[in-house]
Amino acid sequence: MPTARRGVGMVNRRGANWSLESAPWAAGKARTAVMEQLGKWKYRPAPDTVTAVEAVTTLLIQAAVADGGTKVSVHLSDQDGQACILALSHHTGLTTGADDAGKDVLHQITAHHFVTGCGIDTGPDGRRIWAVITL
Repeated sequence: MPTARRGVGMVNRRGANWSLESAPWAAGKARTAVMEQLGKWKYRPAPDTVTAVEAVTTLLIQAAVADGGTKVSVHLSDQDGQACILALSHHTGLTTGADDAGKDVLHQITAHHFVTGCGIDTGPDGRRIWAVITL
């Protein structure tokens, strides 16, 4: 049984978020925003880590866009040399079966060496999909 949830919350860590139109170009905007914010937080990841962060951000946003809502949001936080990137589709009316449909994306995300965890859930405000990456 799905639980009610309200937005995304976090404590004891830095965070940033962006709202984007749910469009094919959203992944590119999200990649740029995430990498710029990590730079502002003084992270200087190695090139292979940058590639993983960009690829995972793309997968997350493409999954959110595929849900068919009018907007997606990207949430970024960091702690102990890791970043959590979360995408929310804002498409109401999805069923928990959307989680099963997203499991292929989770397999694609975990194929990246620097990913230490990922997950997906669906609630009244849309599908949320996230990944934690070691920087």
